[in-house]
Amino acid sequence: MIFKGSGVLGDQSGVQYCQAMNKGLGVTLNCYAFETDGVLIDTGAHSLRQFFRPFIDQAQPDFVAITHYHEDHTGNAAYCAAKGIPIYMDPLYAEDCNERARYPFYRRLFWGSRPAFSSEKMPETFSSRHFQWRAVQTPGHAADHVSLLNESTGQLFSGDLFVSVKQKVALREENIPETIRSLETILEYDFGEMFCCHAGYVKDGKKKIKEKLEFLTDLTGNVSHLVHQGLSADEIQQELFPKRYPISRFSRGEWDSKHIISSILTDIG
Repeated sequence: MIFKGSGVLGDQSGVQYCQAMNKGLGVTLNCYAFETDGVLIDTGAHSLRQFFRPFIDQAQPDFVAITHYHEDHTGNAAYCAAKGIPIYMDPLYAEDCNERARYPFYRRLFWGSRPAFSSEKMPETFSSRHFQWRAVQTPGHAADHVSLLNESTGQLFSGDLFVSVKQKVALREENIPETIRSLETILEYDFGEMFCCHAGYVKDGKKKIKEKLEFLTDLTGNVSHLVHQGLSADEIQQELFPKRYPISRFSRGEWDSKHIISSILTDIG
């Protein structure tokens, strides 16, 4: 067995969650799905379906709200659709999700091959059994990324907007300047607790979002300073991110700190 999977079920502040992870080849990756008031936020990875599907069955959600199209968030969406549960997401990659996902081999190893599913357009505002919600456009990590704010409880479901304060690697498709703008956008809203699809429960979510915004803003300033000193992108990467992480080797560079630098340089022009 290359990977060893594990899962945990829990409850925090009225939010049910399933945390599942894969360990192997020196890398550990985990993801969460959340349910509250009949809303299932994300569906977890297909490779970890033995944990997420019983959670979905137990939760019996009225509908699914997807934060973005990545396979660790949509891996069990087809399972939900087969059970007649409506699925809502930003329409940008909806047609892509109508077909079985195609992505690099290492991602299929970790997260499985996400089956095709159909979805409906995510409304900007919607209601659950007792609460009012808002879907906030927060691109950066992915172009279709939305964060889901329970306006009735002040709980934010941030997808992959947060993950960690000090970001060290990024996907090739990520756009750090867009993430900065999205962090600024979400801070305009009133929220306290945050539920992140990789960090899990964050008690003071707004504080952590501010810390990440400060980190990325300072990082952008450092990149700008170094490029004006005449350093190349590779030299800037070595200066700011000298450590190489296992995920960079394992993903053959799809995850790498160089993508942080390159997206900032593109925005600087």
